[in-house]
Amino acid sequence: MNSFFIGLQFLTRIFVVKQSVWTEKSFGESVKFFPAVGAVLGIFYAAIVGAINFFTAENLPIFTGALGFSLMIILTGGIHCDGLMDSADGLFSGREREKILQIMKDSRAGSFGVVAMILIAAIEISTFAELAKLSAWWLCTAIYSAPIIGRLMMVVTIGAFPYARAEGMGKAFARFTTRRTIIFATCETILFLLPLIFLSKIFFLCAAAASLIALIVTIKFARFSTEKIGGVTGDIYGAITTLAEMFVPITFLLIGNYLR
Repeated sequence: MNSFFIGLQFLTRIFVVKQSVWTEKSFGESVKFFPAVGAVLGIFYAAIVGAINFFTAENLPIFTGALGFSLMIILTGGIHCDGLMDSADGLFSGREREKILQIMKDSRAGSFGVVAMILIAAIEISTFAELAKLSAWWLCTAIYSAPIIGRLMMVVTIGAFPYARAEGMGKAFARFTTRRTIIFATCETILFLLPLIFLSKIFFLCAAAASLIALIVTIKFARFSTEKIGGVTGDIYGAITTLAEMFVPITFLLIGNYLR
């Protein structure tokens, strides 16, 4: 459980048990619990957004969508969005490997990063708003599933692709993440998504389809990064998580509209 609480504290702003001493091993071993961290976030997202959608009688879809997107930033401290922006600034700069890594390490946001974040925000807010129009259940199941699947994709990236830097915070993740970690995290994800069947089998099938699409996006983006800088970094982990989280509600929306 110690590794789970380390992962929860590192990836979110939710503090259950404050961890003040982190060893490299416990930090690295927290990776296998990332989908569980996603489940905690998903429960918060679904409960808050679902309540707002209920009390507004589904009459404020844009507000509900904006709230859902805001929660994903507030409860994570924007850590993954920061990774997305740094990755966009570096990978699309057209520079050589060392310069790209230097740009990604710079805390300042560049034009590519800002544009990428605006696009993500626009897509997610509008997607959540359209899901709210379908029904509260479509919205809640999508926003619950997104952080779980997103963090599974982070685990896949950490375990399946080389770390690009000689040193870095993500190095501990990469060092202690193996194929068994990916298998454990996958089983964990299935376990957290299975309850969707009790609401409707279609919701679970949507989550399965979203997982497949997110995996394709993850592999494509991680390979692109590997071609550019010889591997992935902590920023790439965040970028992939953000992109995967975006494609989950999109998948739910497309299937929901098709079935309507």
